[in-house]
Amino acid sequence: MSELPEHVARNRAFWNQVAGEWVQPGRDDWAAPEPQWGIFRVPESEVGMLPAELEGTEAIELGCGTGYVSSWLARRGARPIGIDNSEQQLATARELQREFGIEFPLIHGNAEEVPLPDASFDLAISEYGASIWCDPYRWIPEAARLLRPGGELVFLVNSVFTMLCGPDDEDEPATERMIRPYFGMHRYEWPDGSVEFHLPHGEMIRLLRDSGFELEELIELRPPEGATTRFSQFDLEWAQRWPVEEVWRARKRA
Repeated sequence: MSELPEHVARNRAFWNQVAGEWVQPGRDDWAAPEPQWGIFRVPESEVGMLPAELEGTEAIELGCGTGYVSSWLARRGARPIGIDNSEQQLATARELQREFGIEFPLIHGNAEEVPLPDASFDLAISEYGASIWCDPYRWIPEAARLLRPGGELVFLVNSVFTMLCGPDDEDEPATERMIRPYFGMHRYEWPDGSVEFHLPHGEMIRLLRDSGFELEELIELRPPEGATTRFSQFDLEWAQRWPVEEVWRARKRA
């Protein structure tokens, strides 16, 4: 493995510092009776992010954090492996494995350069993991390398609307006007030192196709009435008018 890219090293330091804030949210997600996605915790029954059949599926979660997505997969008969950039996040994941009695391998590493063989998995998945904290021009081709022909890639990210209308200060509400340009979307550096990556739709579609995928679905999440979130940037009224998040589903060409 090569030396960590600058943005990976910065994000490692950031996530090790804030990992303690995600212990209880991680525990809540491990305990959830049904997968719930995104900042408004939209139920899987309304999203359809997971494949219908998971029994025996070999899966990798790219940027697993506290490991809750992998725990949902394991409960449904999949054989997941999680990789994450933060030692402290993985320490929480191991603690929750012991607490809930669900074990699966965890790797400390960079999801842009996974130390596993080609064509090892049937499913690659990420919810706010590699999907926003890694460079898509690195992690998406890496996901393609890891997947077998016909394997699925599923990932959840902030929507384009969020990136265009959300202020840098996470305590300020999203606007109803665009405050950032659409063209040139890629790398975003935040005041806390972390680095995210987001692409416009046209570039994402082109990247997926160039990496060997066929796009199957783009799901724009709309939270149901009464949904709540602990994140102050987006209220329910905003999120029901414009999508805060989007799910991409693609399949590796045979």
